Amino acid sequence: MPIISGAEPFFLPGGNKGALLVHGFTGSPSEMRLLGEYLNRLGYTVLAPRLCGHGTMVEEMARTAWPHWYSGVEDGYHILKSVTDSVDVIGLSMGGLLVLKLAAEYPVSKVVSLSTPIFIAAKRLQLLPIYRLFREFVPKKRRRLPVDQKYSVNYDVTPLRSLSSLLALVKHVDKLLPSVKAPALIVQSRSEHTVKPASAEFIYNRLGSMEKRLMWLERSGHIVTLDIEREKVFECVAAFLT
Repeated sequence: MPIISGAEPFFLPGGNKGALLVHGFTGSPSEMRLLGEYLNRLGYTVLAPRLCGHGTMVEEMARTAWPHWYSGVEDGYHILKSVTDSVDVIGLSMGGLLVLKLAAEYPVSKVVSLSTPIFIAAKRLQLLPIYRLFREFVPKKRRRLPVDQKYSVNYDVTPLRSLSSLLALVKHVDKLLPSVKAPALIVQSRSEHTVKPASAEFIYNRLGSMEKRLMWLERSGHIVTLDIEREKVFECVAAFLT
């Protein structure tokens, strides 16, 4: 199936330190591009895979579930590990869940979760099984981001079947958090309306990492890699990794 222009995976060769960047639910590698280029300028070899069902047609995503998405993260890890000495993993939103799972199961150097959901703000989420009886997709609320649109290539609707799988992934990763031992950075905006900020504190408290940090943003929305405080995010992530 053809990939939407701008939604392609990207690989940026650099030094012997690797950074695996994982995008979010219904998104694409484009939302990690600016962060990837920032880290690449600092000498990192960067890989951002396109998760299964993303960046093509939303009907394709509706046929996928979290094990499919995670397999792409595993593949990316093994590719990056084969060309670098160490791998740091950074995930946005659902990508944060996937890299936390990866950190619980593979020897990563450091892990960064950005806007990672444990508690989702949607008020009608408990009615999802009922909605799925009548609808396959629901429109997404789009927030205008202060960057070129080429960095925000994603679907305009959410496949409800995949959303159910995302909720299952949240429960799965929750059980794995104490097994994460790598140094961890959690970044969360207090102002966003997709993930409840309490998610960040929950993850921080559950992690098994001896070294862990929690960074709060005050003005950003959910996609912190593209929003108004993105430079602050990039600098904090780079400082943590180095």
